[in-house]
Amino acid sequence: MNRLSDLNISNQNLVIRVDMNVPIEDGVVTDSTRILACMPTIKFALKNNAKVLLVTHLGRPIEGTFDKKFSLKPVANEVTKILDREVDLIDDLDSAKIFNGSSDIQILENIRFFEGEKSNCNKLGNLLSSLGDIYVFDAFGTSHREQSSTHSAIINSNLSCAGLLLEKEIDSLTKALNESQNPYTAIIGGAKVSTKLELIKNINSKANHIIVGGGIANTFLKAAGHEIGISLYEESMVGIAKELLNDGKIILPDTVVTSKTFEGEDIKEKHISEVKKNEMILDQFLNDEIDNVISSSNTILWNGPLGVFENNSFKEGTEQLSNAIAKSNAFSIAGGGETLSAINKFINKDDVSYCSTGGGAFLEFMEGKDLPSIAALKAKI
Repeated sequence: MNRLSDLNISNQNLVIRVDMNVPIEDGVVTDSTRILACMPTIKFALKNNAKVLLVTHLGRPIEGTFDKKFSLKPVANEVTKILDREVDLIDDLDSAKIFNGSSDIQILENIRFFEGEKSNCNKLGNLLSSLGDIYVFDAFGTSHREQSSTHSAIINSNLSCAGLLLEKEIDSLTKALNESQNPYTAIIGGAKVSTKLELIKNINSKANHIIVGGGIANTFLKAAGHEIGISLYEESMVGIAKELLNDGKIILPDTVVTSKTFEGEDIKEKHISEVKKNEMILDQFLNDEIDNVISSSNTILWNGPLGVFENNSFKEGTEQLSNAIAKSNAFSIAGGGETLSAINKFINKDDVSYCSTGGGAFLEFMEGKDLPSIAALKAKI
């Protein structure tokens, strides 16, 4: 796979597929994390006298239709503010201003406004790849999707490469997946076992311990014979959960927080053996075993919270976990939107060795799958 850092890009025109799908309210970006993650590649290109055209999607507009609420103008304004230099917003793929405007950095309007993006249209992909000299893919968060800007454009390009962010993602995730140092602990939380079954299976063959949280923990608790009341769980996954429990790597909580409603009625902290039939488990606490496992680990993978941490009544378990990982000397890697939200809420992001920008892409990579965008880049060698 070609890497941007290895190429001579001086005076070249770079089309860079980034992931700047950020939250916007009243025309203002409210969380610029994804934009900031793209900056190393953008700054590297500008420093090397290259011109840049950024390509990204934003939200889910009706394809082929301009919708002002999904316009990238707020994103262009945010990039302007971050770089302290003018950024042109390009509305049309046929625009004569592409790489000929007043600025050396431009942003193409929302790629999902253009017909054929989601269907991986070869015509659109070919057009995107032909706009510049090099097609740079730096959007790990979209690398699991076969779309025109994430797949066809790479295949059709004369020269394509991985950007600096994608390099870092691949190197860090590969380290956790294939080059991990034992003891290796995985924390897998979230609502459903089914959405993370392949991840759990793959990690089960590598990790020494797997700590489960959220609805996933409830399913395993049910499989272990515990009363979980009206807690969220997946009945269809109980059999598989029993099989995984037999491997002896899954660590279950013994102290939980229950409530009669999601909003928080009659909240109680109790031992798992005390849960009643009319209660639901909405948080879990670290016990001495879990705390010792985390503190003694050399590799930690974290995907998903332990409880409904958005509600302060059920945040303590995820907060405890965040702080335990922050204090650990392990190589720690975290991924998924809820996980990153928890990190931003409870600890300093720098206390985690690497935070992946991917959600679905992170899961599929850690499941051992070859993601379409990365496979396309490898095929261009």
